[in-house]
Amino acid sequence: MIGARHPMDMIRSEAMQLVQFIIPIESSHLTVSYLGELGLVQFRDLNANKNLFQRTHANQIKRCGEMGRKLRFFKDHMAKAGILPSVLSEMSQMTQAHTDFDELEAILSELEDDLIRVNANNLKLLRTYNEHLEYMLVIQKVGEFLYAKQNLTAALRSQIHDTDRSEMITDPSKQIKLGFVSGLIPKEKTMAFERTLFRATRGNMFLKQAAVENLVTDPVSGDKIAKNVFVAFYSGERAKEKIIKICDSFGANRYPHADDLERRREIIEEVSRKISELKVTVDVGLQHRENLLKHINDQFAQWNLLVKKEKSVYHILNMFSFDVTKKCLVAEGWSPIFASNQIQSILQKATIDSNSQIGSIFQVLHTKESPPTYFHTNKFTMAFQEIVDAYGVAKYQEINPAVYTIITFPFLFAVMFGDWGHGICLLLITLYFIVREKKLSSQKLGDITEMIFGGRYVILMMALSSIYTGLIYNEFFSVPFDLFGKTAYACSDTSCINAYTQGLTKVRQTYSFGVDPQWHGSRTELPFLNSLKMKMSILLGVTQMNLGIILSYFNGNFFKNNLNIWHQFVPQMIFLNSLFGYLSILIIVKWCTGSKADLYHVMIYMFLNPTDELGENQLFIGQKILQVILLLFAVVSVPWMLFPKPFLLKRQHQARHQRRDFAMETLFTVDNDTIELNPDHDSNSDKEFEFSEVFVHQLIHTIEFVLGAVSNTASYLRLWALSLAHSELSSVFYDKVLILAWGYKNVFIIIIGIIIFLFATIGVLLVMETLSAFLHALRLHWVEFQNKFYEGDGYKFAPFSFALLSEGGDD
Repeated sequence: MIGARHPMDMIRSEAMQLVQFIIPIESSHLTVSYLGELGLVQFRDLNANKNLFQRTHANQIKRCGEMGRKLRFFKDHMAKAGILPSVLSEMSQMTQAHTDFDELEAILSELEDDLIRVNANNLKLLRTYNEHLEYMLVIQKVGEFLYAKQNLTAALRSQIHDTDRSEMITDPSKQIKLGFVSGLIPKEKTMAFERTLFRATRGNMFLKQAAVENLVTDPVSGDKIAKNVFVAFYSGERAKEKIIKICDSFGANRYPHADDLERRREIIEEVSRKISELKVTVDVGLQHRENLLKHINDQFAQWNLLVKKEKSVYHILNMFSFDVTKKCLVAEGWSPIFASNQIQSILQKATIDSNSQIGSIFQVLHTKESPPTYFHTNKFTMAFQEIVDAYGVAKYQEINPAVYTIITFPFLFAVMFGDWGHGICLLLITLYFIVREKKLSSQKLGDITEMIFGGRYVILMMALSSIYTGLIYNEFFSVPFDLFGKTAYACSDTSCINAYTQGLTKVRQTYSFGVDPQWHGSRTELPFLNSLKMKMSILLGVTQMNLGIILSYFNGNFFKNNLNIWHQFVPQMIFLNSLFGYLSILIIVKWCTGSKADLYHVMIYMFLNPTDELGENQLFIGQKILQVILLLFAVVSVPWMLFPKPFLLKRQHQARHQRRDFAMETLFTVDNDTIELNPDHDSNSDKEFEFSEVFVHQLIHTIEFVLGAVSNTASYLRLWALSLAHSELSSVFYDKVLILAWGYKNVFIIIIGIIIFLFATIGVLLVMETLSAFLHALRLHWVEFQNKFYEGDGYKFAPFSFALLSEGGDD
């Protein structure tokens, strides 16, 4: 059991360690199985120079692959039989450990042989049954044809050449004896069949056909198709041979028929009896097959998981190196430090359960290799962590942006999607997925549905935030409500004729929460909301960028990187806040004082003419001097970011190189005979320090930050733009569709208007606008926020875990 965890463990990845296992061969399989149940060790491949066929357990993996093939064979037949796959129960999981793998292999082989034999027998019986059904159809139809045999003979004689006709009539030995071939042929081939017969026999045959009313099950393919019964009358053996060959080439099923009426009656009785017997036999065979598949299905999930586990265990064992002298296996891997006691307990348990005389050895290795990144997430935080990981996996113990993304991502989305009516719609959708998550998690969903289900808690936070910002904007499908008291404004006259052209008069205290409902529809609505949302976007953007830079300080402090603190964090804070932090203060001061100062003018002339008087744009005393000081700070911070760091890095490298040379000389002086140097020793520290490369990298970083400070701040204006677009679209759909249709006082037009409004709201505002706001919020986090502190060049911790097998495929 994992010990107590700090509530803020997600802020940095778990502390990891490189561990080594020395495992006796007799307990290796059980040890790896127990570690797979734990799921907290990521093994390293110590046999990377060998291909898969050269490894120790290649044959066992082939056996597992063959068993997996048999299980897939069973699964396909169960799907065809309409048998739903069983769910792995807790009882079957308990009995799974007692199932012997060799015994399971024998069981699967026996069941496969049984199923193949049953399928072959059923197929043979079904074919015979279908052949007899066709035979019965042919007997019935051909019997009708043969009643007119004399007419058919006369018709055929009339087709014989006139030179031979008289001779055939006068000479009894040359009288025509008609034979016939009967059977069934697919309906779509009848025209070509008749034409081929006529040409092959040169017209010396007579073909009669009749369509079968119902579809006929073909004995060969088993498909139900439309067929025709045919009778081809001929004269002579050569014509018979030709007709038979043509029937075979067209896939026609031929059946014999007796001329004698009594014999025909006996055949009908015999065929009817066989059909009844075959029907009973086929039903018994199908029932036996269904019982066999149900028996397989009862244990299928358990067997399938066991085969997957065995295959994964042998894959891991193939990563171990074999120590010939000690007759043991050596393994290496990464694991969290908190799991050390659990791993040691598992090793002891595996030794006892396998009756091994020698215990496994667990030891920690010291390495300079960067460990994998492991964040302990749950079903709520997982989706937010995936959003961050899609940009890049955090470097080992780097600050995790997902902790802040849980709050900032839904909120920035809601700033662009602020409508509490639309927010309620999103909330209802995500509540459906949350309430039914246990059932839906075990089902196979479509790509889009699975994506929505995976991000259900992200959508939940987005919906709640949208309801909050919608209450601030006072928009419910663009309609304002007096939810928090009465409006502070009233009409200037009793008629209110000019209320939305000449403005309103404030008659009471300011509306307690959010935008006053009376602003909506007034002549000052758009300028007011534009100014409000634009300035709010700048404040949010500067706040989030400052948060990113502050987090870079904590990263530098954690990794003991004073250079990044003094020559990256400090000048970046100075530069950003000297310009845009100052702009944010001006916005707040203007809101508090009600000043009419032009902030565009203030910021532009702060650069162009910093010594000019501000005049009516002055917001407080000493503003001019403060602007000059902030401008000087901003200018000084640029070379501060650019020059000191490369030179200090070069000096650190030279000092480290001198200390190493001095240490080596000391070692030679102490004992030149006993010290043997490894030429590859500390190869990482021998790398040449490329000053030009470091300087260019720092130059690019400085230019990127300076230009990015401007472009990133401007990028946050997308919050204003999308919020305004969402509000205006919602207003257009409400005013120009719903209200306009309602004004016609016609039921049909009203219904059409409601339908159009619903489709526009769902399709445009709840689907397209949601996706658009999501992507823009994603960009603001990835580019504007995370690039201030997040490197994202790590690799994810991928432990060997049986828990992941149920989520994967058959491999």
